Amino acid sequence: MSEKVRLNLQVSSELNSVLEEIAESSMSSKTDVIRQALALMKVAHSAKQRGKHLGLVSDSSKLETEIVGLL
Repeated sequence: MSEKVRLNLQVSSELNSVLEEIAESSMSSKTDVIRQALALMKVAHSAKQRGKHLGLVSDSSKLETEIVGLL
């Protein structure tokens, strides 16, 4: 198992509220929400480096929303 590093993070009260809402609705902690967000960001970053795009679909044949400006 890799060594853990402690980070201190300052966020706005609005972002803290978002973190609390997501943590509560997913029955996880704010730390887990941030870890999952970083994992998703890693996937998005890697895909962008390979010339891919990030988007949302409900039907795999139709892109409904392309997420731009994230990276």
